[in-house]
Parts: sequence; structure tokens; C-alpha cells
Amino acid sequence: MTLSNVRDLYQQVILEHYKKPKHKGKTTPVHRYQKGHNPSCGDTIELTLRLNETGDTIEDVKFEGEGCAIAMASADLMADVLRGKQIDEALEMVQRFQSMMKGQAEFPKEQRKLNVMQGVAQFPVRIKCANLTWHTLKAALETASSASLEEFISNEKDD
Repeated sequence: MTLSNVRDLYQQVILEHYKKPKHKGKTTPVHRYQKGHNPSCGDTIELTLRLNETGDTIEDVKFEGEGCAIAMASADLMADVLRGKQIDEALEMVQRFQSMMKGQAEFPKEQRKLNVMQGVAQFPVRIKCANLTWHTLKAALETASSASLEEFISNEKDD
């Protein structure tokens, strides 16, 4: 596949998930909640998670927010692959995604749809847009209970 074809595919997938997100809304019930904000460009995200009875596996992920196509597509793609994942697996995925944004990793075959976000790495100023939802997920998973509705996690200091 030529570089031009890869770029076209990247843009097509981003726009598809931006225009027709599958995971917009709030989970019922909400076991974890976190707001995220990217002050550089104004992207905001509210992430909700429903966990299983033992609290160690993600049953559902939904998001609401406003932002660029990259931020919203990243949230939708992330929500797509997290169902059924244990919390420790999800945290490993956060690390892998952040490494991928630095050009140091990619996802295995069963999660390869996330690899489309590699195209963002070509535009360093947009990496924070793609990472916002992943930073928000990490904060949500690392808190023992739902965060305050007024607290935002910010990715401003991250590269």
C-alpha cells in the first residue's frame, strides 16, 4: 500500500468514527467517570465506564464531549476495543497507545484498528488530541471510585 493510500485510509477511518461514533453517551450504571481536557486546542471529553460485578473487567465504555475529529475518533476507537478487557489490560493498552504516538509501538492483530491512529504521529501538534481520551481512561481506571464531577484531567504537560 502506498503512503498516499495509507493517508487516505487514515483520514477515512478518522472521519467515519468522528461523524458516526458508536459509543457516544453515558454507561448505565456509571462505575467510573472522568473528565478530560486539552487546553491547547479546547478538546473536552467525559468518559464513563461500567465494570463487571468484581470491578476488574470493563463491560462498557461511552464518551461525550467536543473536539476535533482526531480526539473524538480516538475516543470511539478506544471504546470499541476496551469491552471485555481487564483493568490491567486496559492500562497496558494506554501505555502501548502512547508509545505508538511516539512511533515506538503498534497494536497486535486483534486490536489493529487502533493502528490507524499512527498517522497522527506525523503531526506532532495533534498527538495530544489523540492521547486525550487515553489519559482520561488512565485517570478513570486509577481512581477507586467515580471522580468529582468538577475535576478535569489535563494532558497539557505530556508530549
